[in-house]
Amino acid sequence: MDALSDLLGEVRARGALFRRTIMNPPWALRITGGVPLTLATMLRGEAWIVPDEGRPVPIRAGDVAVVRGHAPYTVAGDPDTPPRFTVGAADYCGRGGGAEEAARDIRTCGVPSDDSPLLLSGAYEGRGQISERLLQALPGVLVIPDAECPCPLLDTVAEEVAKDRPGQQMVLDRLLDLMLVSVLRGWFDRPEANAPAWYRAMADPVVGRALRLLHDDPAVPWTVASLAARVGVSRAAFARRFTAQVGEPPMAYLAGWRIALAADLLLETDDTVGSIARKVGYANAFALSVAFKRLRGTTPTGHRSGAT
Repeated sequence: MDALSDLLGEVRARGALFRRTIMNPPWALRITGGVPLTLATMLRGEAWIVPDEGRPVPIRAGDVAVVRGHAPYTVAGDPDTPPRFTVGAADYCGRGGGAEEAARDIRTCGVPSDDSPLLLSGAYEGRGQISERLLQALPGVLVIPDAECPCPLLDTVAEEVAKDRPGQQMVLDRLLDLMLVSVLRGWFDRPEANAPAWYRAMADPVVGRALRLLHDDPAVPWTVASLAARVGVSRAAFARRFTAQVGEPPMAYLAGWRIALAADLLLETDDTVGSIARKVGYANAFALSVAFKRLRGTTPTGHRSGAT
């Protein structure tokens, strides 16, 4: 499996929230819905994504933005326009502050217009839809310009959102997944993407093979010596090369990978902590708890209960 497929393999929207929002300039919406990941594009007009920390990021018609994390942010026609309406989880449509009253279409906020800015957004809401490993690999906001990664799905999504059809939620879920894969594939290919070190190291014939072994079989009792033997180099040479490429020693990387897997399984399944421990390479629940506490500052049970 290639590195991007590995990272995106468990992405699966369930009940994805899609909206078209028709704006009345000057407009600015404060987004506080708290979803883990949002995709947004301007079907018409231009906008800015203004995070609380960091520079405003422009998005033009056809560009696709990915916003990570639960922190509030602002979407505006101009980055200097103060938000006059807050969009929360319970009230997605902005009524006021530059946004028109909601139309009858349940997925369209605003009154249809031929020239008003038109924002299309889709969000992953529930736990287990986006792996923590993927979220950790992304910046707070990224934008792929239309010219660099044209997304033919946008027209399909826009058409689907504008209608009400049987089985539509399932179709929208899969379209959101495909949009995300398409956008991230374009982003990871960019030299300035600052992709995770382990992703870049996949291209190395020695380190890449070792990473695939760790990713495919984390429960194996790997050692530096056993990994070096599998990739055909000396233990010392392997340790140096892995650390230089990935930024941390092999066993430290393995521990982080196992805990990342465990963190996702704790949210995605009802498996016991002991069962999850064995799946990711720990002898029992106690061993996993010790490692989890050391790396995450909380216990597996605390991690699971904190997300509910």
